[in-house]
Amino acid sequence: MAPAPIDESIKDYVAPIKDTLGLPDRTLNRLKKGGVDLSNGYPYRPSVPLYLQDVYKIRNEPREYKDAGARADKSKSALLSAATKVTDLTTHIGTEIEGLQLKDLTDQQKDELALLIAERSVVFFRNQDISPQQQLELGKYYGLPEVHPQVPQVPGELGVTVIWPDLQATERKASFRNPGGASRWHTDLVHELQPAGITHLHNDEVPPSGGDTLWASGYSAYEKLSPDFRKIIDGKYAVYQSAHQYLDRDHPEHGPKHVERVHPLVRVHPATGWKALWVNRAMTDRIVGLDRAESDVILNYLYDVYEQNVDIQVRFKWTPGTSALWDNRITIHNASWDYGGKHPRHGTRVTSLAEKPYFDPSAPTRRQALGLLDKDELPEDGPVQ
Repeated sequence: MAPAPIDESIKDYVAPIKDTLGLPDRTLNRLKKGGVDLSNGYPYRPSVPLYLQDVYKIRNEPREYKDAGARADKSKSALLSAATKVTDLTTHIGTEIEGLQLKDLTDQQKDELALLIAERSVVFFRNQDISPQQQLELGKYYGLPEVHPQVPQVPGELGVTVIWPDLQATERKASFRNPGGASRWHTDLVHELQPAGITHLHNDEVPPSGGDTLWASGYSAYEKLSPDFRKIIDGKYAVYQSAHQYLDRDHPEHGPKHVERVHPLVRVHPATGWKALWVNRAMTDRIVGLDRAESDVILNYLYDVYEQNVDIQVRFKWTPGTSALWDNRITIHNASWDYGGKHPRHGTRVTSLAEKPYFDPSAPTRRQALGLLDKDELPEDGPVQ
């Protein structure tokens, strides 16, 4: 069999490896049903780029992006009328839709789903019959699927990342006290020139107990701040880092370095027009223009607001065959490892890259736009600006 097609920008690094771990039965059945060729091993394993300069080159040019949610019918009638049940899981974040198959959505329904995700931050679909190829096609509809230069992929389907804790544990052991990278609050791919928009994670196998994922709302985290404090961070920029490190080709003696990009602390979603706090403890390094000590004080407070207000979070219990689609522009998430690796878990993920983050001082907050502000949030001379 010929090797999987390789993204030209990373072809020099790719080296397939045959993994010998046994796949869970549900996973194996899904992959075979989807026609995934497993004869050369699973997953397809790009090797790690060594130098920082090469990683920057992978996606270093601006590209046009049009948000699917921005062109959707605001009523979302085509999507919602086709569902058998729609449930908001919490007041501020998270919706579950029943009775629909993601692979069968029309373009109009896909647009309306993008808008619903932009409004509710994360949307769940259980009992999905979707192949990795169909998952990738949906991801292409929402943007450029991210092909990571060093993480496992489904063979023949670059852009479909394999999320398989048993495999990851062979490289970096997890434990109760140190459960691993995904078990902390973070947002994916903040180091990209145009970072992640919608991520679609489909879990075909999950533990019988535990393994929940949590999301928190960036809209609501921003609204938890006082109006005067918002003025301090509005329009400010921060340095965002990659999860992985690389060597500087010109100065390898300086040791591993992160890819870094500068983006606004507060961004506006192009489909809703609402402001959202956009920081995460794992990958936001420092605020531009402030001393490190000043930056740390502000960022640590913002992380705490985001992470510690349980009323702006949703915790989701997976069942086999469930898809979650969330918007990285307006959320952070955290995968619980409380099952301790004692049960198999496997999923595939497609992340669609979106626009370059931007800030608009005239944009409203979510609750302001929806007319949900409490009386004590309204000054005597008019609404909160």
